[in-house]
Amino acid sequence: MSKLDNLTIPDIIENFDLFDDWEDKYVYLIDLGKKLPAMQDTDKNDETKVHGCQAEVWVKLVKSDSTPPVIKLQGDSNSTIVKGLVAIAILLFSGKSPGEIQSVDEKSVFQQLGLDQYLSPTRKVGLASMVEKIKKSANS
Repeated sequence: MSKLDNLTIPDIIENFDLFDDWEDKYVYLIDLGKKLPAMQDTDKNDETKVHGCQAEVWVKLVKSDSTPPVIKLQGDSNSTIVKGLVAIAILLFSGKSPGEIQSVDEKSVFQQLGLDQYLSPTRKVGLASMVEKIKKSANS
């Protein structure tokens, strides 16, 4: 069981709103990343690597045998802040069918969190690459 299991995206949005400055929000992002379950080193490979990120990022999708399949995500990064972004992406997309994943409005969530304003340009590109990989892989 993941330490993220009890958190939802509305919880994270609410928690972000509690902080007045971005330094505190970055600390919270880092804390989210620390709650990610460990990803096996053998799962950190070319297939799971997210290209387009300055940091090293891996996202693994596991599809259930149900119809439609349910996607479970695992992820990791060598950057503490980016690991927090991976945690948000996992909460946003994991546990959904491929169709549900395609219909997630991640841009709205990222705006509500302020990520569109406060992330560096390279982190924004990396986050977009992560979302693109999740959405593409969910349909394959």
